[in-house]
Amino acid sequence: MKKLVVGVLAVTSFMFISCSSDDDGNAPLDTNQVIAPATYEFSRNGASTVDYNGQTTRIQMGEELITALKDNSKTEAEIDAMFAHVEGENNFSNDDLNASNKSIRSKTAASTDYFSANTTDANAIKADFDGWIANQVAIVYPNWNVTATAGTAGNLQELGGGSIRYVNGKGLEYNQAFNKSLIGALMVDQMLNNYLSTSVLDAGNNRADNDADILAEGKNYTNMEHKWDEAFGYLYGTDNATSPLLNEDSFLNKYLSRVENDADFTGIASEIYEAFKLGRAAIVAKNYEVRDEQADIIREKVSEVIGIRAVYYLQQGKNSLATNKAAAFHDLSEGYGFIYSLQFTRKPGTNAPYFTKTEVDGFISQLMEGNGFWDVTTETLDAISDEISAEFNFTTAQAGS
Repeated sequence: MKKLVVGVLAVTSFMFISCSSDDDGNAPLDTNQVIAPATYEFSRNGASTVDYNGQTTRIQMGEELITALKDNSKTEAEIDAMFAHVEGENNFSNDDLNASNKSIRSKTAASTDYFSANTTDANAIKADFDGWIANQVAIVYPNWNVTATAGTAGNLQELGGGSIRYVNGKGLEYNQAFNKSLIGALMVDQMLNNYLSTSVLDAGNNRADNDADILAEGKNYTNMEHKWDEAFGYLYGTDNATSPLLNEDSFLNKYLSRVENDADFTGIASEIYEAFKLGRAAIVAKNYEVRDEQADIIREKVSEVIGIRAVYYLQQGKNSLATNKAAAFHDLSEGYGFIYSLQFTRKPGTNAPYFTKTEVDGFISQLMEGNGFWDVTTETLDAISDEISAEFNFTTAQAGS
């Protein structure tokens, strides 16, 4: 019998513990326990084995990119170069990012499980991101000082002198579509469908090497340990790994914070963090059953974050649709991106998302029909919200408030 124990112990080494009981005269019972550390700290020979530098780099690149999308002095070529960065090119304000050989585009819709054998969808998704950049520059920037109307791009100011939103003729903010869709296509896809996948964790000799404590060349970690850390990095890459603050970037970390702060979902952040710790401890302990159980917990909870925020923004947009178009269109643009991200979620125990690309494309088509947000009805927003909620363990009322 295997027993999973989450220990709150300030240790960074782990073991199998053999327990026995003969109180009833029966043979001793062996119980394997994987003990997690108090925080995400793991070491070997006195040095940390945790490394997710590449994930931090891509998150930082993403931050500069989404900022550039709101700068109407930028050219399409400049923003494209930030998306598909080439090592040594001066695309960013940060010299370390410029020197990096990492890029965002190369890891967008690029997971092993979903896209290694599905280049058609991978290319179509990348083309969507390319298109949002191109349309922001070609359609929205020229109308920066024009008041938007149905069918005409421009700006809209929220009531009471609030924020100014820059939208296309259908009311969509391309920068929001890009930002929120990237959460799914990069952070969620790489985490759930790549680095936590057994096809990646156990690739090649990874399991045998991990069993024998054979380290990656020139590193203080095994390949399997590193893959798990890379998944961790797409959520905590700009945060404090040993004491997460959340809301430390504009991507998954921020929206886990938003969901955690909703009374209906308080505790989800701890569930995800604990699963990451225990899964990493299980790798050190060579217990791959526990590892994979934790991967499924992470898949379920991270997918829920995407579903919750998709419904939240549709409902918030619905609430102000008749009275404050700028605020409503902003919320609906965020909802658009989270809906787009649903195709990268992962049902535990399966190789499938909660919603397929075809289903996601159908939702997007409903939102963009006619003049898009100018024409969308509250009935349509409720129907999409209810369809999303029905696939998860929450209601539209819970997610939408």
